[in-house]
Amino acid sequence: MAGPVLVWGAGAIGGTVGAALVRAGHAVVFVDIEAEHVAAIRDPARGLAIEGPLENYTVHAPAFTPEALRGRFRRVLLCVKAQHTEAAARALLPHLAEDGFVVSLQNGLCEPIIAHVVGEARTVGAFVNFSADWLGPGRVLYGGRGAVVLGELDGTETPRLEALHRLLRVFEPDAITTPNLAGYLWGKLGYGALLFAQAVGEKGIADCLERAELLPLWRALGGEVMRVAAAEGVVPRGFNGFDPAAFAPGGTEAAARASVAAMVAFNRPNAKTHSGIWRDLWVRRRTTEVDAQLAPVAEAGRRHGIPTPALDRLIGQVHECERGTRAMSDANLLEMLPA
Repeated sequence: MAGPVLVWGAGAIGGTVGAALVRAGHAVVFVDIEAEHVAAIRDPARGLAIEGPLENYTVHAPAFTPEALRGRFRRVLLCVKAQHTEAAARALLPHLAEDGFVVSLQNGLCEPIIAHVVGEARTVGAFVNFSADWLGPGRVLYGGRGAVVLGELDGTETPRLEALHRLLRVFEPDAITTPNLAGYLWGKLGYGALLFAQAVGEKGIADCLERAELLPLWRALGGEVMRVAAAEGVVPRGFNGFDPAAFAPGGTEAAARASVAAMVAFNRPNAKTHSGIWRDLWVRRRTTEVDAQLAPVAEAGRRHGIPTPALDRLIGQVHECERGTRAMSDANLLEMLPA
């Protein structure tokens, strides 16, 4: 027996995936730092409610704060914000079985951080792009389906990857495995740069992307990420409308416009209108993942001698929003337009 799945971080990603597994009959144990959220999941009268246009249901499962957890687990889904990766990996390490592994269901380049703590052989990579938000204790919005991709760090097909793929298809039937996980992660960083820009404004994802006057900004942000990815030896992969080639060197304005239109079409019917980054800034009033996602791209650009002025301006604006010295405004995006 593989034993229960340990979901470390029961928020947007972990709560949505974990609840789907529980509903399908899998044993799941949740861990979260929010004591009220943990209490709600454990409460027989409340539980973990998944809400949204796709489905509405409630599950009940064991849940603990990190300090209260006991036991060791073979399968751990790590679902915390990128900036908390190392701390979470160190906290879960005593609970990881010798033959166990940690799956990074996160945004950003978190796999090397996890591998440094638990070992490369016990780390599995993943890429997700479904829409979800933590609404409050015991409540998660599942706003829309999106890509789910799994891969071993060395690109090989292994029995554990096949088993993990079968498990995650319970949540997303179209989940796939890939030998080029880095390509998807860097593709998400390119798309993520656009979401960070949306987050400093007022409009939702689809409405923001659709602003024709911002196409030069989308091309600048996506282009910088794609150039750095190429310098890192990565071939980015596309998903849910984002076409890396449209933003890479040689990509045309027409191709970029077509990709943006495809992203708008993907996001338009989504119940989650604004990015999680926007919610971090203006709803939850907390720091974002910008220093764990975009800052490393800019730093890699400097190592390769690749200027990243658009990313630098965006990172600066996000920091100002975090500090409360810049207000939410659609004008912020116009300020970032290339000269």
